[in-house]
Amino acid sequence: MKALRIFSVLFLILMNLGCDQVSKSVVRDRVQSHSITEIMGDKMILTKVENKGAMLSIGENLSPLLKNILLQGLPILALSICFFVLLIKSRLSILTVLGLTAIVGGGIGNIYDRILYGSVTDFLQIDFMIFKTGVFNMADVSISFGIVLLLIQSLFQKD
Repeated sequence: MKALRIFSVLFLILMNLGCDQVSKSVVRDRVQSHSITEIMGDKMILTKVENKGAMLSIGENLSPLLKNILLQGLPILALSICFFVLLIKSRLSILTVLGLTAIVGGGIGNIYDRILYGSVTDFLQIDFMIFKTGVFNMADVSISFGIVLLLIQSLFQKD
């Protein structure tokens, strides 16, 4: 049973990571930087932006050492802890497992880009009336989805 749980965790992480990396690869190969392609009119657009900071380019202008610590070191530490919790704790709820695997898979995708390319490729933007996003990628979707699942789990968790 433990082997099945480990396989399932690894499979879910790799699925999140794979979707992220395939989508970024397609965008890197086929979309010009800062071009705009309307997907759903002007409500959802495809563009390519290389983000050298964190979400919304926060930290883009930090010194290289501080940037490496805050944008690579700390996330690697946090993702490692989440990964080991997934492997060690056998009594996690399904929502917790799904949430953590989405966060770990998406987080690995963005860290991989940051290490390999020096930036993270973002390519989608949504503008539905009061809901407007910055430019994001599928790793960001995975991480956000994972956080929502963990929040839902915490709301319905019995003490």
